[in-house]
Amino acid sequence: MLGQKSSYAQTRDAFHWDIPQHYNIGVDICDRHAAESADAIAIIDVAEDGSTRHCSFEALRQSSNRLANALGRLSVKGDRIGVLLPQSIETAQAHVAITKSARISLPLFTLFGPDALLHRLRDSGASVVITNADGVAKIAQIRADLPDLHHIICVDPAPPPTLDFARLCAAESPEFAFTPTLAEDPAILIYTSGTTGNPKGALHAHRVLLGHLPGVEMSHDFFPQAGDRIWTPADWAWIGGLLDVMMPALHHGVTVVACRFRKFSAQAAFDLMRAQKIRNAFLPPTALKMMRLWPEAEDQRLDLRSVASGGETLGKELIAWGQRVFGCTINEFYGQTECNMIVSSCAALEPAEPGVMGFAVPGHTLAILDEAAGTQAEPGAEGSIAVLAPDPVMFLRYWNNPEATAEKFLSVGDQRWLLTGDKGRVTPSGRIAFIGRDDDVISSSGYRIGPAEIEDCLLTHPAVHLAGVVGKPDPVRGAVVAAYIQLSQGFTPSPALADEIALHVKDKLAAYEFPRVVRFIDEMPATTTGKIIRAQLRLMAQEEADNEQQ
Repeated sequence: MLGQKSSYAQTRDAFHWDIPQHYNIGVDICDRHAAESADAIAIIDVAEDGSTRHCSFEALRQSSNRLANALGRLSVKGDRIGVLLPQSIETAQAHVAITKSARISLPLFTLFGPDALLHRLRDSGASVVITNADGVAKIAQIRADLPDLHHIICVDPAPPPTLDFARLCAAESPEFAFTPTLAEDPAILIYTSGTTGNPKGALHAHRVLLGHLPGVEMSHDFFPQAGDRIWTPADWAWIGGLLDVMMPALHHGVTVVACRFRKFSAQAAFDLMRAQKIRNAFLPPTALKMMRLWPEAEDQRLDLRSVASGGETLGKELIAWGQRVFGCTINEFYGQTECNMIVSSCAALEPAEPGVMGFAVPGHTLAILDEAAGTQAEPGAEGSIAVLAPDPVMFLRYWNNPEATAEKFLSVGDQRWLLTGDKGRVTPSGRIAFIGRDDDVISSSGYRIGPAEIEDCLLTHPAVHLAGVVGKPDPVRGAVVAAYIQLSQGFTPSPALADEIALHVKDKLAAYEFPRVVRFIDEMPATTTGKIIRAQLRLMAQEEADNEQQ
């Protein structure tokens, strides 16, 4: 654990990693606590109607053991097992069972459409998917294109050949013959969006959870403390929900509240946090902005001890609002799927510096690099945010993509650095300030969205000849997806056609990826080799946003 000292510098200097040779995520976050305090509550699952189910660590141990035994009959060690479920007891059970049985967990977002699922399942070669009735229906549309997928397990009643989750587990023993795994063994495969090609799978080792702990502890003002109970609206399919909240909390024996609204609302979030006595929350910037816009927000009375947020820089006014409403300072953190929770502010150590991400989390060495010169940038100068390798939180490699893995790293002298793809600088206080993205990934509502996948989807619509996708600045979401379309011959621009094209993407990919802005242009800006010049499209989107604010 991260020990609190009187300053950030002393806290950093006193920290050291203790990564054992053998380590297993599932055993750590479940079995260890079941042995120490069997009745302690691991998960409180809150349904839409407010009803709850409680799952103790011992119940989680037995249920995950049953599922692990079932997976032993359906797959082999090293197989990728998809988890296409919302926040729930069953989702936690699945991740524990998969990692405990030396399989690789593949988190999948429930809002993914068939095309998005097809790429991830086919690229990963997943052999089993654990899902619900909605997921079964989506996978049925693409099953013929997934030769490696042998079994679908459904938590809802479903006809054969789909396997019934409850019946499958009931037939197995609540004890599991665990074989120790190495800390370096693969455990989790999470797909992340990029600017070129399809999303890439970031493969993480079991040690990734241990690597997350200092950042989680720092962003929650030295988590855990007596009485802590944590919740996030972020889906557990993303690294922010899975490895910033659910798994670290269970590692520390802290109860996790599972509840992801079908549609987020400020009132529902406040009501849930009050009803469930939430003490710690990870609230993405978009959620915070929506909560701030609610007229009754400042009349709410909560008992929060810590609030963390990440995904985009928070401004002075939002931090001040959080102090009034939550009674604590929102701690901002930074990272990405390949190397997460590496920068954080911590109000328990130092006052927040609005507009600045925070300090390098103890245990992680960061630098601002001048890539062209192959050296570290001068103090205060802009450069590429980089993390020194090796690092416990750093991914092993991209799945089936050695070229992309090699491009992610830069050697400077005898040191090897992971390039985040973002620009930053070091402030006089020693914090790291985020300047901008070095690629075209769109940050919207806490999601990192790659334009290439959306552009590919747009091109499958008969009216679309060329498509360019960028982020348009938005006061609530940070940015919204904006699609610039050059129409095929025979089609005429119209609001109805714009809506049709946007819905085409929403149905094929995911609800958060569809273009909220569709603009028709006569000619797509492109280089002589045909590459879309997104910088020009971003200027158009920025001008439109500026005009709307006038």
